[in-house]
Amino acid sequence: MPKVTKSGKVKTDDLPSTLQRSDKKAQETFAKTLDSAEEQYGDGERAHRTAYSALKHTHEKVGDHWEQKDHKGPSDDQAKGGRGSGKPTAGGVDANASKEHLYDVAKKLDVPGRSTMNKQELVDAIQKANDRESRKARESGS
Repeated sequence: MPKVTKSGKVKTDDLPSTLQRSDKKAQETFAKTLDSAEEQYGDGERAHRTAYSALKHTHEKVGDHWEQKDHKGPSDDQAKGGRGSGKPTAGGVDANASKEHLYDVAKKLDVPGRSTMNKQELVDAIQKANDRESRKARESGS
């Protein structure tokens, strides 16, 4: 089912909950890419992976929503290499960002022990915090 109306408006009720809590640009990027991918690949996992990949080039997941990145580009090695690269995804965390940026995101999410973490540990901790925040938001109905 299309996520964008003929007039170009995003049907926010049809979007994943993390995108419903995100800005208009994130919603448009995901919805328009998903509609296009569904035309090409059909309604399924491949179309959704394509839409999330496009979203991860411009946005990163912070807590229970997506925020625009300071720079465009793939968020992790999986997004860079595409399907079948065998590399794990960072779940929306911008693993290619600087350690300083990751530390700032971890601080925003109140990740304990962040000051002693290396870059990969920050990515993993942010991913866990994001999952936790998304779960809380879904449970509360936000």
